[in-house]
Amino acid sequence: MKKILCLAFSLFLGILFCIPRARALENGLALTPPMGWNSWNRFACNVSEDLVKSAADALVTSGMKDAGYEYVVIDDCWQVSRDAAGNIVVDPKNFPNGIKPLADYVHSKGLKFGIYSDAGTKTCAGRPGGRGHEYQDALQYAAWGVDYLKYDWCNTGTQNAPASYATMRDALKAAGRPIVFSLCEWGSNKPWLWARDVGNLWRTTGDISDCWDCKKDQLSWTQILDLQVGIESYAGPGHWNDPDMLEVGNGGMTAAEYRSHFSLWCMLAAPLMAGNDLAHMTPEILEILTNKEVIAVDQDPLGLEGRRVRKTGDSEVWAKQMKDGSRAVVLLNRGASDAEISVSWEDLGYPAHLSATVRGLWAHKDLGKFTSSFSTKVPSHGVAMLRVTP
Repeated sequence: MKKILCLAFSLFLGILFCIPRARALENGLALTPPMGWNSWNRFACNVSEDLVKSAADALVTSGMKDAGYEYVVIDDCWQVSRDAAGNIVVDPKNFPNGIKPLADYVHSKGLKFGIYSDAGTKTCAGRPGGRGHEYQDALQYAAWGVDYLKYDWCNTGTQNAPASYATMRDALKAAGRPIVFSLCEWGSNKPWLWARDVGNLWRTTGDISDCWDCKKDQLSWTQILDLQVGIESYAGPGHWNDPDMLEVGNGGMTAAEYRSHFSLWCMLAAPLMAGNDLAHMTPEILEILTNKEVIAVDQDPLGLEGRRVRKTGDSEVWAKQMKDGSRAVVLLNRGASDAEISVSWEDLGYPAHLSATVRGLWAHKDLGKFTSSFSTKVPSHGVAMLRVTP
């Protein structure tokens, strides 16, 4: 519902005027968290026309498109310079046919096409950024057929984040093509407080690393998970907290740990941007990425982000309210050995006397009817993901 701005005037008779005031960003996009693939986590700067085409092909043939993945996004390093008129120049070696034919190819697969730039003078890889060229670039992206823009925050100096991103928001709107706007400023300026009016999704932390709980320059997914606690209320249809792209399948974790990573991202109503080599996935990784019952939790149209409702040592309970009144639940075991973890109906906002069906979303089977609570053994670094339906 649009906010109403009422302006009172006391001229003569005194009249109360009420006029509708829309949020600055109402582009009708990303009403559920975006799903797709991004080149960075697996390939970094090793991007090319052939790689992107291969990813688009694999999204379709693997069944990922049928599971809901639709965006194919080139991250950094597709651009090399600007010409005399300031137009962005595409790498002629790796993208010999330019971007428009590549976008057309992605579209021909029934998919959508995304690209990357930066709010600063240079991208994180030192390529030309968008500062001072926002309207020019937005028109070019629209002409190419871009459907999704990831906008980074490197080399920004003393720039003001809300103002910088608002400039690109306005440029995209002026370009006249519906383009999902993904803000990637790493949570540095608490974007959840202001980015709802600017973009469709915003990064909440620094970059993710492919590990369970490693100590690297980048964050492990479990460290990122902890940083989501307390900002759940800022997410919703059209505007999402983004804990970064998926690492599922990149080799740094076990299958159980990848299932945990994927389960919690779905509980967070996070954008699901796969970051692995789609053309060379194992069946186990594909099964994780295409579990439709788990994905349905992420894509629930109510758009509520899940919350951690209980933490006891290494055992955690996460819950997410669904549109049909059921609850999605993840029992997470961070410990080094198997653990019995229980969830009470009161953790979920249900009365204790309620009878509810519990379904295991990884096992794809109903586990029975229970009253008051449910308990199960959860493997080390693993999850039990459930749907509890009264």
